[in-house]
Amino acid sequence: MKTPTCDDYDSNLLTVEAALQRIDRDLQPIIGEEQIAIRSALNRILAEDILSPVNVPPHNKSAMDGYAVLGTDLPTEGKVQLTIVGTSWAGKPYPDTITTGQCARILTGAVMPTGTDTVIMQEYVEKQGDVITFSPGHRVGQHVCMTGEDLSVGQPVLTSGKKLLPADIGLLASLGIPEIKVKRRLRVAFFSTGDELCSLGEILQWGQIYDSNRYILYGMLTRLGVEMMDMGVVRDNPSAVETALLSAALNSDAIITSGGVSVGDADYVTETLRRLGEINFWKIAMKPGKPLIFGKIKTATFFGLPGNPVSAMVTFYQFVQPALQRMMGQPQTTPLRIKVPCVAPLKKRPGRIEFQRGILEPNEHGHLVVRSTGNQGSALLSSMSQANCFIILPIDCGEVAAGTEVLVEPFAGLI
Repeated sequence: MKTPTCDDYDSNLLTVEAALQRIDRDLQPIIGEEQIAIRSALNRILAEDILSPVNVPPHNKSAMDGYAVLGTDLPTEGKVQLTIVGTSWAGKPYPDTITTGQCARILTGAVMPTGTDTVIMQEYVEKQGDVITFSPGHRVGQHVCMTGEDLSVGQPVLTSGKKLLPADIGLLASLGIPEIKVKRRLRVAFFSTGDELCSLGEILQWGQIYDSNRYILYGMLTRLGVEMMDMGVVRDNPSAVETALLSAALNSDAIITSGGVSVGDADYVTETLRRLGEINFWKIAMKPGKPLIFGKIKTATFFGLPGNPVSAMVTFYQFVQPALQRMMGQPQTTPLRIKVPCVAPLKKRPGRIEFQRGILEPNEHGHLVVRSTGNQGSALLSSMSQANCFIILPIDCGEVAAGTEVLVEPFAGLI
């Protein structure tokens, strides 16, 4: 039997790093693609490499409003005068060739007239009638965007596995590509377990609480852009748990449950998974979130999250989200983590890595510091609502003194 002072230490617990490695070894991207219009492609996962079909820009163009001239007409000393013979408008190029002693008025984005290779900004010329005068100090080729300067024909533009963002959609449009091939949406089933859970709209009975985890999962999964199947609340009954898991396995690529994965008399998820499928691992040396199950039922990947809402969120972001992204076809990425001073002491015992909730902010000198949100109980969902980062304290770390640098994982980009 463990003594209370040793609660955080258990040599049989899997480390976070080992758990992530096991998940990575066990997962493969889903199979299935579809052709969609780029207007519908935001946040979808690209299923093909995109090569540029055109040069961008397709012609030499001006980067400024000014005058298109020949580089050989630039003065090295004294002033030079050139005659304006026409205008090159954006979308309406000047049709003729410019020769020495001549120039053309040109607008930003307009095609450089034949013969010209340099733009003199309008601020640096004196204009009288059809003649401009300017001084030395200019260089050949200035203020000109060359053909293919951004992208050339056949150049790789986007790679398979890229999550498409607004700039990517615009880039595809600039290349004249109306449709692309993307990965089909990942199908994820999820449900909560527990007789104590009450759905929204129902009246709480004595001893019941409202189910928040399904709404948390719905929000986190929505941000990932997966196809969801919300199976509601499953009661603490072996038959009900088995029926729910089998149904989910037949209709999804991944299953996420919350609750029922500990060692209580009414925690049936672990037992049922062991009978119906396989368990890769169960407990992790982390806090919050020790009782996390990773396994499989039929062909569906299974994640059993703890019932406490903070534990569920921490394990989702650290394990489930990167796993789902891998299944969606995205490449594995390293989360952004930085070291900053902690402004107040932090409580911790060695034995488990901890993901404490923190607030990352600039101090009075403009330097980033972090502070705790306060009580770190795994049932206190308000700590996640207040926080904007995780403070990650290593497995062998004990009490943290004020002013100590700690590792911080900002929520921006994570959630």
